[in-house]
Amino acid sequence: MYNLHILTDLDECRGLWQRLIPAEVMFDLWEVRECFHRHYRRPPRFIVAEAAEGICGLLPASWIEESRCYGYFPGETWEGKTWLEQNRVLARDESVLAALLSPCRPSWHLRYLLPLNGGGLDCDVVDETGYLFLPPEYDYDIENYFRQFSHKSAKRLKRELDAIQARGVRYRLDDPSDFDILVRMNLERFGDRSYFSDGRFLESFRSLMNFLKDRGWLRLTTLIIDDGPVAVDIGCVYRGVYTVLGGGTHGGYPGVAKFINIHHMQRACRERLQQVDFLCGDFSWKKLFHLKPRPLYLLASKAAGLDAPGVFGLGGPTRVTQARARHRDNERLHIPH
Repeated sequence: MYNLHILTDLDECRGLWQRLIPAEVMFDLWEVRECFHRHYRRPPRFIVAEAAEGICGLLPASWIEESRCYGYFPGETWEGKTWLEQNRVLARDESVLAALLSPCRPSWHLRYLLPLNGGGLDCDVVDETGYLFLPPEYDYDIENYFRQFSHKSAKRLKRELDAIQARGVRYRLDDPSDFDILVRMNLERFGDRSYFSDGRFLESFRSLMNFLKDRGWLRLTTLIIDDGPVAVDIGCVYRGVYTVLGGGTHGGYPGVAKFINIHHMQRACRERLQQVDFLCGDFSWKKLFHLKPRPLYLLASKAAGLDAPGVFGLGGPTRVTQARARHRDNERLHIPH
């Protein structure tokens, strides 16, 4: 038997989060989550399961009014779905997980989940797949990475990169004013399909940029050709992981998206970072670039009504083997031309 407690006070939720969620990746940081909560203002609903020996489960949720469902805290959304990745639900076993979900009836949609307790629980429904570049696997040498390609493919890629380099490429690093250029290019390219068309998301990202800058973790990279910016990416370096969070490109310069992504990989090798995390989105360039896939998982109820590929029903967890991922995140990273 478990005692369930539901916390709705933000200060209490913060204390519990910082006590129980390991700060292993940038998405684990309360301050990162708070950047989005500040602008979305979803009511927090942290569900805690407690046994005789202490806390045995935690589900940090938020109520998403327009979707009429619970999502992962802080409930930042685009078209009804949350954006922040590598979310954690803590549960000792499947009975604890079922108990945590019970107050979320009839509707919950918890996406981008890391494997529950290292994969030991019955959650094998893939939401989307993230993609990693791992410099240690190539002895921090980008030339070793290029050797993965066939001779023909490597030659073609280097020819494309050299053609852009010949145009007089230079970089501007960590200039906060370039964030507005990133947003403008993203909006010009994607219109109302851009995350930044939602003012809440835009201001959340601006708050995130300022937080990362204050901590010394910001990586804002601006690619300049012909004395003007043609691509801007924003990212974070935290505990040896470089997470590329988003960007914008100039539509008049084909190939710059590919060029700046290779730049991130080269820089990670020089700085001997452990990973470059290009996040989710099943874009063809990620597979062509031989990035390492990392699945993230989904817990959802039928009542969520968001085309959830997998379902945990009201009677407990149900195993689903067929996954249908929806990929709406084209603007998160660049699709090379």
